[in-house]
Amino acid sequence: MESDEVGTQFHADVVVVGAGLSGLVCAAEAYNAGRSVLILDQEPEASLGGQAHWSFGGLFLVDSPEQRRLGVKDSAELALGDWMGSAAFDRPEDFWARQWAESYVNFAAGEKRSWLHALGVRFFPLVQWAERGGYDAQGHGNSVPRFHVVWGTGPGILEPFLAKVAEGVAAGRIQLAFRHRATELMLDGGAVTGVRGQVLAPSRSPRGVASSREVVGDFTVSGAAVIVTSGGIGANHDMVRQQWPGHKSPKFMLTGVPASVDGDFQQAVASAGGNLVNTDRMWHYPEGIHNPDPVWPNHGIRILSGPSPLWLDATGHRLPVPLFPGFDSLGTLRHLGTTGHDHSWFVLNQTIINKEFALSGSEQNPDLTGRDVKLLAKRALPGATGPVQNFLHHGVDFLQAVTAQELGTKMNALVGEDLIDPQGLFETLAARDRQVHSGLGKDTQLNAIREARRFATDKLIRVVPPHAMMAPEHGPLIAVRLSTLTRKSLGGLQTDLAGRVLNSDGVPVAGLYAAGEAAGFGGGGLHGYRSLEGTFLGGCLFSGRTAGRQAASDTAG
Repeated sequence: MESDEVGTQFHADVVVVGAGLSGLVCAAEAYNAGRSVLILDQEPEASLGGQAHWSFGGLFLVDSPEQRRLGVKDSAELALGDWMGSAAFDRPEDFWARQWAESYVNFAAGEKRSWLHALGVRFFPLVQWAERGGYDAQGHGNSVPRFHVVWGTGPGILEPFLAKVAEGVAAGRIQLAFRHRATELMLDGGAVTGVRGQVLAPSRSPRGVASSREVVGDFTVSGAAVIVTSGGIGANHDMVRQQWPGHKSPKFMLTGVPASVDGDFQQAVASAGGNLVNTDRMWHYPEGIHNPDPVWPNHGIRILSGPSPLWLDATGHRLPVPLFPGFDSLGTLRHLGTTGHDHSWFVLNQTIINKEFALSGSEQNPDLTGRDVKLLAKRALPGATGPVQNFLHHGVDFLQAVTAQELGTKMNALVGEDLIDPQGLFETLAARDRQVHSGLGKDTQLNAIREARRFATDKLIRVVPPHAMMAPEHGPLIAVRLSTLTRKSLGGLQTDLAGRVLNSDGVPVAGLYAAGEAAGFGGGGLHGYRSLEGTFLGGCLFSGRTAGRQAASDTAG
């Protein structure tokens, strides 16, 4: 429903603040348990499902049938070791986050896939290998491929929960209140008893497009339980900069989430006693490019690259080992923050872009999103995918040239400063190509490429054989300017293993729960400092299921 009434009042057993994936899961679980549910969201109905709709639909699974069919040997023990090596928990505030991490890994190795399969979710059979790490056995990264793409991408994950909510609406037990912006929690004796907020003017903004904040009224909601699923802060660059470690954020950033991801309600929950922790831990990407067909302001897209492009800083120097494409997102972002420049470069050629470039997001993968087998089969044909070709020819960040010297000159022209030595760029590529010709070589990146091709998915669809990058038959040469792309909060409201929000003394705030990104995907930051990827949607599912079931249990009778 959308409303322009002043002083609107509601009541429900369970009130869910936010209609993204975690909110829908909470609502579905509470409805399944027999509770009445009200879902509040500041956006119009067109944006139901939130960020998940735009996602590539990757889920972290452990020892799955898809992995086993590809010869991947995984286990809960190996996955937990990878998780802890990546998270690097080191704060008192990590007590609950660590327990959430252990629970989530067990979920990913156990019930997660069968639960989703029973709901109708299916997976693309070729598992992907994200965040490969490249350090020692106890450091960051996935030891094996675990990134399972949902058949239908983000919309495919949303489907069963949208259907369950629609069932609840038809049964009269779930209400959807769009354009209702929660601003304050109501308290009685320290217990949360409901929500106050503003009714916003009706809006016809399409999904993801910024909607107005014109206030036309107010509302109150009373409920026995309030679950906060209001998301993160990725579109609020002021807040991102305030929370950036050391406050030394890039001067320029692209935005990887709709404008509605503003983080405002997290502060309202903190004001009501909820413990907001680890806010300086965030997950932004260094491989952002401008979307030539933007939906929201400053809209960026992430390149999902195979390991072959050379990654250069703004002055043309290769990044240190193991900061190759797809190995360590946060490590790369931190290193680039020391260079004094806001951009970096991928340098590659046509052969590499044809096979190794993919773009994150449901709209950039119409074959997987639309479950179009004929369109998917075209990925096996020569040439880049249609969306990648579109960026190559129309994206402002993409340059092509016949020679390295010409490419370096174009790179300087694009940024308006002579930061690249064109002859130096040629010498960098020539040195790399000599390593290819040697047949063995000492170049760690080339050795990583050879190692990646031992895995069936990479050899088949993701990684080209090592070759001379400047060889004419593989041309033209291509440079892609990369910028920081804001995306996820890794910190959030601290919760216990039941999804109950805790105060600063570690005591649950009566009647208050949180899930999804607002809760740091559980416990106030179950990822610690780094993500293994495929864990954001999965974190929404797991924390949403947990909080929804607990809120329903606590409001029984």
